[in-house]
Amino acid sequence: MPDAPTPTDPVDLLVLGGGMAGMTAAARAARSGLRVAVVERAPELGGSAQFAGYLWTAPDTATMDEINPHGDPELKAAVVGRFADAVAFLRDLEVPLADAVTILRFGRGHAFDTSLYIDTCRRAVLAQGSVTTGAQTTKLTIDAEGRVSGAELLLADGSTRTVRAGATLLATGGFQADAELRARYVHAQARDVALRSNPWSSGAGLRLATDAGGAVTGEGSGFYGHLVPARVDLEPEHFVDLALYYSEHALLFNLAGERFVDETVGDHLTTMALLDQPEGRGLLVTDARGYREYVTGSYVEGAPATDKLALARRKGGRCVVADDADDFRAMPEEWGYDGERIADEVARLAGGAPPSPPRAIDPRPLAEAPYYVVEVAAALTFPFAGIRIDARGRVLGASGDVVPGLYAAGSDVGGIYAGAYAGGIAAAAATGLAAADDVVSAK
Repeated sequence: MPDAPTPTDPVDLLVLGGGMAGMTAAARAARSGLRVAVVERAPELGGSAQFAGYLWTAPDTATMDEINPHGDPELKAAVVGRFADAVAFLRDLEVPLADAVTILRFGRGHAFDTSLYIDTCRRAVLAQGSVTTGAQTTKLTIDAEGRVSGAELLLADGSTRTVRAGATLLATGGFQADAELRARYVHAQARDVALRSNPWSSGAGLRLATDAGGAVTGEGSGFYGHLVPARVDLEPEHFVDLALYYSEHALLFNLAGERFVDETVGDHLTTMALLDQPEGRGLLVTDARGYREYVTGSYVEGAPATDKLALARRKGGRCVVADDADDFRAMPEEWGYDGERIADEVARLAGGAPPSPPRAIDPRPLAEAPYYVVEVAAALTFPFAGIRIDARGRVLGASGDVVPGLYAAGSDVGGIYAGAYAGGIAAAAATGLAAADDVVSAK
């Protein structure tokens, strides 16, 4: 991308981060006539949005409240309320959206080309300002009145620059690439969790916000991620293909041979539950029907289908086919699972015995042999903890006071979700639009 080598100065809005939230805010502000500078740490724009493909969320606030009861009321309402605005913004930019489809049984949204969207936003920003990649933000600057007034940057060529800005937006994509922050704010076992995310989002926004007086919210509220084959190097090209969405139609056992969660409520929720188990790993078991209909099927209507187990096997994952329930008794000792107990439970459930925990959404017995087995672990896309903001995107301190001149959006934000999930791209777009509109209204 032929980006400007250095950001312009001064600007109305300085955006730190060039992913979905940052580029949405930057393009909105630029198209509203503001001078904008985008600064991205990575060598290219896109962040984790380049691995996504759907703009979706809950269809109304009642549904959002039902599936995400512990999220911040104002922020989760803003995500739902801003969804139509986000759709309209993409259409105004002439970015094609596919017809609406159902996602996670309750959600509704559209597939779109995220790379095309990011590049379209980039071109809109360059018409009113600059886009700089490969640059780190070393600190925020604060004026004599205590207002955040821009940032100091370390550019790719080793030079430094201070950018003055009327408003500054933190949109660095979260802290999932930092093991210490994961362990502190997500879960002790998250220190070693696999990432299905860009590698650049390592908490810069969080640190900059707290240094300026902002607060962190949502500690221990979980994360968005998916089950993936354990012991497999997770590469970006396989973030989707190796996400084992079909776990909703499978059984998940811990090392003790116990089921510990209702797998049917959603793979993203099961993933959080697995991180609470010893060593954070488990054995995922589905039957022949599950293999035919879900392992090799499409998770979302119209999406490409992949044989996830075949790919996991090729990548070196622990994958086996058990002819019947008794085969689990011969499980290799070095795997560390109680095969006898798993065999008994698989046979009991196949015979129609009531499951405990219950399987509320897909209660059918997994009774059609053979059984397809893969060892799984959690992979994290972004955390639910992050910077505290209000519905206008303004960063808040511990007492609820506004940090003047400072905004945050996207995965840098905490509090939207708590032990639940209803779309990351929609949340990024909604918070990015909210921040940009507030800056525009103040001009």
